[in-house]
Amino acid sequence: MVAQRRNSFKHPRRAGNGKRKLLLLVLAVLLVVIAVLFVLLDGLKKGRWGERHPSPVVETHSMPQRGGADYPQGAYSSAQTSQPLPPKEKLAPARHGKLAIIVDDMGSSMKDAERLLAIDIPLTFSVIPGLANSRKVANAAHARGRGVMIHMPMEPQGYPGQRLESNGLLVSQGEGEITARVEAYLKDVPHATGANNHMGSGFTEHEDKMQPVLEVLKKNGLYFVDSKTSSRSVGYPMAVRMGIQAGTRNVFLDNDQNVAKVKEQLAQAATLAAKRGGVIAICHPHAGTIQALEEMMPKLHKEGITFVTAAQIVR
Repeated sequence: MVAQRRNSFKHPRRAGNGKRKLLLLVLAVLLVVIAVLFVLLDGLKKGRWGERHPSPVVETHSMPQRGGADYPQGAYSSAQTSQPLPPKEKLAPARHGKLAIIVDDMGSSMKDAERLLAIDIPLTFSVIPGLANSRKVANAAHARGRGVMIHMPMEPQGYPGQRLESNGLLVSQGEGEITARVEAYLKDVPHATGANNHMGSGFTEHEDKMQPVLEVLKKNGLYFVDSKTSSRSVGYPMAVRMGIQAGTRNVFLDNDQNVAKVKEQLAQAATLAAKRGGVIAICHPHAGTIQALEEMMPKLHKEGITFVTAAQIVR
């Protein structure tokens, strides 16, 4: 009887230890479950599991492309580029900025020139020397108080695969020939007060070739606008060092000739002008570009933008 009582007797300390171990085991399991849930929630938040959502695309376009080539050939000897649009700034109503719009590739069509002149707001016509209507366009623009420039044909990257006018400036030419050709440009484009490069992504990278070009411009009192068809162009800094009034292209308006796209670029140019005080934009006499200019220039003028010729903005 005593033996049976001894066997059925449980020591209180041993019973307490068992409960404590069970409690610790339960707590450990709970901690593991909580940890697993935390990892799963964190993974879902960061997109490691479940449906994958692509990251938003951030455009970081620059213009022109680094080491960019000139415009592919189209209806004009210098058509639109395939380069992306410059970075978009937050658009706001234009305020008191100066905007010079240079229309390149002029000299082929009097019809295009007359339509641009009818806008009756200052534009600058950059005329390619030696074209069928180069002199007529320059004379008409001057008579209507518009700016006149020489659009100097210069060797592009990829020449001769890229077409260039027969009177163009080539890297292979010597100083004497380059000088003679630039002097001939002045005769072909009357009333010109400045010049910019037509194509020229190859030529404008060479200081020894740009030197005689700029010397002729300086001798005749012409300013220079670097069209920046190459990010490595030396034209603008050389002109500044030589004491020539100079400027550089800030915006291309018609890489995309869609009217709405050209208007977007015009709005951007106006916003930049308001922020910086003055901006130079370049475009071409495409039908869509001309329509956008007709519709947007009066609107931007009413908002406060002052349109000027290139001669009025270079320094």
